[in-house]
Amino acid sequence: MTFRIERGAAVGYIGANGAGKSTTIKMLTGILVPTAGTVRTCGLEPVRQRRELAARIGVVFGQRSQLWWDLPLRESFSILAAIHRLEPDVARKRTHELVEQLEMAETLDTPVRQLSLGQRMRAEVAAALLHSPELVILDEPTIGLDVLSKQRLREFLRAERVDRGTTLLLTTHDMGDIQRLCDRVLVVDGGRLVYDGTVNGLAVRVGARRVLAVDLAAPTCDLDDLPGAELLSSEGDGMRQRLAFDAERTTAAQLLAAVSDRAEVRDLSIEEPDIEGVVRRIYESADW
Repeated sequence: MTFRIERGAAVGYIGANGAGKSTTIKMLTGILVPTAGTVRTCGLEPVRQRRELAARIGVVFGQRSQLWWDLPLRESFSILAAIHRLEPDVARKRTHELVEQLEMAETLDTPVRQLSLGQRMRAEVAAALLHSPELVILDEPTIGLDVLSKQRLREFLRAERVDRGTTLLLTTHDMGDIQRLCDRVLVVDGGRLVYDGTVNGLAVRVGARRVLAVDLAAPTCDLDDLPGAELLSSEGDGMRQRLAFDAERTTAAQLLAAVSDRAEVRDLSIEEPDIEGVVRRIYESADW
């Protein structure tokens, strides 16, 4: 398996459990030595140059913490700034910036163990970005978060990439993360790269579509003739309808506008393709 990620890119790295995602991350960060081939991260040899590499990357593991659980969050940031040998003024400015953007001001004096999951994950991201790394590796960063917490974290990561040119490598089981953060997707299986392309291209290859579910104000005839959409189900005399659509042919906003021309919409939701199903179909269609 060979791949290269350009500076400033946002890449999703996905696959079934046991496909090799975590092993790749451990090799990229210098935790594991590859048994064959070569690995370069930010142009460095991860194992031999681990100290130099640590100053240029940040890592967020959804199930592990780099914070000090018994200390106030503020102290964790101070310790990490000292570890990275940041100048006091630089550390103070960067901490203030992250605290403001990730809305952590009210939790700075709270021991980490008392933070909610959403608060802790925002703190973990801030800790990984404190020293302004070139590359951030995110392993399941939104696991267990509610919808609002996911949205805030995704918005921050998009802004960080735009403002600082930060490179993002993301592993996740949440297709929403891939759709909203990544331009490119790598699908791996047992050390084999079975897909390397765009997010939309991945969905097209396996026929995966997003679904717009709308709750209407009054019973309505089925919306089965809207351009670029397919009616999946209609319930309650047409008051709740689910429409599948291809992201390359139309957008959720365009489809919603077409629905609104026919009926008054009271509520709506977007259902993302199931990432496990997408990966399974990629595996089934792969020509080994």
